[in-house]
Amino acid sequence: MSHPVKGVDHVFLLVEDLDRSAEAYRRLGFTLSPKGLHSAAKGTANYTLMFPADYMELLGIVTPTKGNAPRREALAREGEGLRAVACRIDDADAAKTALDALGIATGEVGHFERPVPLPGGGTAPAAFATLPYAEAELPFGLVFMCQHKTRETVWLPELLTHPNRACGLAAIFAQSADPEAAATRLARLFAAGAVLPIEGGARVETGLNSAPILCLTGAALAARFPGLDLSAAPAEGFAGLALKSDDMAATAACLAGAGLAPVETADGLALAPADCAGAVLEFVPA
Repeated sequence: MSHPVKGVDHVFLLVEDLDRSAEAYRRLGFTLSPKGLHSAAKGTANYTLMFPADYMELLGIVTPTKGNAPRREALAREGEGLRAVACRIDDADAAKTALDALGIATGEVGHFERPVPLPGGGTAPAAFATLPYAEAELPFGLVFMCQHKTRETVWLPELLTHPNRACGLAAIFAQSADPEAAATRLARLFAAGAVLPIEGGARVETGLNSAPILCLTGAALAARFPGLDLSAAPAEGFAGLALKSDDMAATAACLAGAGLAPVETADGLALAPADCAGAVLEFVPA
């Protein structure tokens, strides 16, 4: 049976104060969706930052519940930041069957929906099915699969244009003491998963038109982002993102207009985790 995972669908940042983080990302020049409230049992809410092929999500706890206890514990233990990668699949139930046949352990399929506040008023349902990889399959963090049943209520045209000209996920950064081992485990989670050596670590190819995951040693991560305080980055875990920009001059002007001073990197411009809800954020040419 063929591997069902086609690439990276989206990522989420688990944040301590959802509205404060949303305001920080508006300051960075992003267009945010209206706040989406999840079920009472979940006790969470989110904002999405949509791009044509993928997206980012800010996820926060609004009411403590039994169901969100693990996320509250993670916030208390690790602080806010990039915590999860969601993978592209067509059908969650079929994906579980296929991965079971391949000997890749998963959890249980969950079906849920939430009301989406529409920019023009009113709401429409956004429906999903999710499937987590078993913790034993992962080197760190959370990686799960996401089936979109109602793409039209998630990829709203009004949300796809950002003043800072961000237009997609370019890369996901992870820090590890053994990046090659971490990359090998992550590559197994994708149909097109492949590991390529890079300076200070390893690159995981995740699929066509899909952000790679760069697993780096702490020294290599620091060298990539000179001058940024990365002390809050997890010793083993996802540390940040590179985002594509279709106009780097406009990106720089937008950040400068917000009073921010990004550092120049070999590939673009980067902001410290303190400015980006716990995740280092780099803008690179599309």
